[in-house]
Amino acid sequence: MTDLLIVLNKDEDTATFIDEASHTILRTVPVERSPHEVASTPEGRKAYISCAGADAVLVFDLNTLEMVETIRHPEFSFPHEAKVMPQTGKLYLASTYANKVFVIDTATDQVVNVIPARRMSHMVALAPGRHRVYVSNIGDNSVSVLDADADEWLIHIPVGRKPEGLDVSPDGQWIYVANQDDDTVYVLDAERHSLVSRIPLDRTPIRVAFSPDGRYALVPNREGGTLSIIAVETHREIKRLRVGLWPGGVVFNAAGDRAYVANNKSNDVSVIDVATLKVLDAIDVGIHPDGMGFARVGAEG
Repeated sequence: MTDLLIVLNKDEDTATFIDEASHTILRTVPVERSPHEVASTPEGRKAYISCAGADAVLVFDLNTLEMVETIRHPEFSFPHEAKVMPQTGKLYLASTYANKVFVIDTATDQVVNVIPARRMSHMVALAPGRHRVYVSNIGDNSVSVLDADADEWLIHIPVGRKPEGLDVSPDGQWIYVANQDDDTVYVLDAERHSLVSRIPLDRTPIRVAFSPDGRYALVPNREGGTLSIIAVETHREIKRLRVGLWPGGVVFNAAGDRAYVANNKSNDVSVIDVATLKVLDAIDVGIHPDGMGFARVGAEG
């Protein structure tokens, strides 16, 4: 089994595949214009790369690291983040300027549903073990909750200004939302859909990632050039690390002992040791790295 870190380089239109254990770059491949986000299927067979500037989603075979399919739709307009629901194999894709969520069957790579959404739907998160999809809406200052059994919206929750980063805690209890114009993270109760806390951070918090054990949430602050570390038990920032220039995407590896932050303007990825909460290293990648994802190649599914 191999853990692949996939890094998308927006300004050179490439995807870099990295062996997570050794930090060795296995391959950098050309993609279509302005790749933004990547999602992989749970069994590690496919990765889906949204090329927002080309209104396309590219499908990669993770065993060969070759592109095998291009998904287009007449209503795609800046397709952005997507996540694959493990229970159904459906991929939920937020298309920012279409103001829609597209449902793609990963068995056939066909669009099977188009769901009208709020203005500038952008980032997507899943509730572990539940059929819920969460979408941040930059232009609507809200987070929407979708019932994935019926593909119908349950509620649209008001949050701060220009919400972008979004994640759900591994226990399904908390929704964290990064409001880039308020310099805050909102903590929402996932059951009651209510605001629990506001966490003040550095300038322009842009993404959120929970550690697999649910202990920490990491938030890159784009204009601040820092990474905020939040203790989930108290919903408080406990440390702020200096990383590269214009940090954006953030992911944990499957073991939860390392995290990675894509630095858009220093063209590298910071490696964070979770045990010590320190920066260990930086991996040089392409120009303007931002979206990242993990895939477990060789996992049984």
